[in-house]
Amino acid sequence: MAVFVALGAFLMTLVGGWTAQHVTDRRHLVLGLAGGLMLGVVGLDLLPEALSAAGGEVFGVPAALLLFVAGFLVAHLVERLLAVRRTAHGAHEPAVPGPAHGESHEGGAVSGGRIPQVGLTAAAAMVGHSLMDGVAIGAAFQVGGGMGAAVAIAVITHDFADGFNTYTLTSLYGNARRRAVAMLVADALAPVVGAASTLLFTLPEQPLGAYLGFFGGVLLYLAAAEILPEAHHEHPARSTLLFTIGGVAFIWLVVGVAG
Repeated sequence: MAVFVALGAFLMTLVGGWTAQHVTDRRHLVLGLAGGLMLGVVGLDLLPEALSAAGGEVFGVPAALLLFVAGFLVAHLVERLLAVRRTAHGAHEPAVPGPAHGESHEGGAVSGGRIPQVGLTAAAAMVGHSLMDGVAIGAAFQVGGGMGAAVAIAVITHDFADGFNTYTLTSLYGNARRRAVAMLVADALAPVVGAASTLLFTLPEQPLGAYLGFFGGVLLYLAAAEILPEAHHEHPARSTLLFTIGGVAFIWLVVGVAG
């Protein structure tokens, strides 16, 4: 049953990615919406779940919050290391014009100073999150049908945001379209694989909560330090801000309905 339900997440992820692909003329709105969705997922879904599941405190601070901060710092460190690596390999050379919409050449150079590896790393993190979404569906069905249905509704609904964000993150950093599509397909398949894996084991609650806290920190960094500044860089429009608020409100609605 869990694997069958996870097929809904597979389809919803592809719908989200398709939507992201077909709004290139409103890129700033796409990024504003993506940032809002990511903020909503972190603050209203991932972090509360992590605090509930991760268990005790470490020196007076909930373990989930420590991992949340650790995720933020790791994301920042990875981006800085990649930026230093790029500088060491000729960042001051004249920029080579890339394909349309900032896509990269196959060698990894990217116009506008974007680093393709950052986008691929971020998308890989989204795939890992979607894998854990599938595991969450399977684990919930281990508890009971009602719990499984509730978790499945939440996962399937917000997997639209996952697909949207996976494609956006990959392409934003200058990766070629086929790479973005490949990461989107991997993200769509991940919940099915995760749900199938729970047929083999029972997942402890605390490790799942710890993962959600860490991943929430990574997403917050990407939303606050990368996605939203990019959205307002060339189009500091009121409509972009409204799309960001709308993204947060949508996740709030999803969490409220699922709860």
